[in-house]
Amino acid sequence: MMPTIMHLQMMVIALAIAIIIRIISVPTLGLFFRSQTLQHRYSWQHRWTKALSAFLVPPLFLLMTALAIIIMGPSSCHAWEGLLSYQISIIFLFVAGLLWLHLGWLGLVSQQNVQKSPAQVIQTSFGDISSHVLDLPIVFSAQVGCWKPKLALSHRLIETLNGEQLSAVIAHENGHAYYQDTFWFLWLGGLRRLTCWLPGTASLWQELLLLREMRADRWATQYVDKLVLAESLLQVVSLQADSKSAANASGLSIAITADFSCPTSADRLSQRIDAILTEADISVETNTSDSQWIASWIAMSWSLAPLLTIPLHQ
Repeated sequence: MMPTIMHLQMMVIALAIAIIIRIISVPTLGLFFRSQTLQHRYSWQHRWTKALSAFLVPPLFLLMTALAIIIMGPSSCHAWEGLLSYQISIIFLFVAGLLWLHLGWLGLVSQQNVQKSPAQVIQTSFGDISSHVLDLPIVFSAQVGCWKPKLALSHRLIETLNGEQLSAVIAHENGHAYYQDTFWFLWLGGLRRLTCWLPGTASLWQELLLLREMRADRWATQYVDKLVLAESLLQVVSLQADSKSAANASGLSIAITADFSCPTSADRLSQRIDAILTEADISVETNTSDSQWIASWIAMSWSLAPLLTIPLHQ
């Protein structure tokens, strides 16, 4: 009887731990991100590792618990209980797989739709860049796809911005390509959908989107002037009416794009502008960045703890 009860207990304990982690971390991070003093005191790297850890650990803990139960298999004692925990675990992992497959399919379809648009070589301040030009009635720029995303720009964006501003926008999109943002956020997006019911998932997701854009902005400052980048962001946001509906109407999935003007709320726009103008150059790395990542990996490694129960299974 104990092995069967242990499986059910594992599921309940894992769920409780996931919820408790979020309840503890989200209010703290909310205070951190709302405080202008803390925003300037800590680097983007520090903010990123904190938000990523808080977002990842709970869903990974649940996934590892389900995987451990499947590996141990259903118990023969009180078969209905053992089979119930086993089936719930299979369904949970199956749904996770379906979500990732769906997002991957959206990325593939979006990339194919972009490739149908004519390619154009655009001269920038840091060299010639090839981009697919979309016939959209809005200012739009994004990396579209999964592993090897394609740069997509709208006709209106090219016609509206001057050469320096267009170079700034493209430099930002190159930052997304460098960090493989569309690929990694595909996996993160699957976790967001899988555990949307956990406390703080929506707010943490928005913070990660913001920090993703701030990271690409930071990358762009290596190649373009900070003031020009900030000016370009303000102009694009002011001209953009409804990029989401227009892009979707053109066969692009916003879930698999990294858009220059996302997110665009007043508070998040202000944070991006402040970060562009005040953040140190990307080449200036602090000695604490490695320790921050080590601490983040240690925190995320706790999500593997359920796998340690496998050798104890009888």
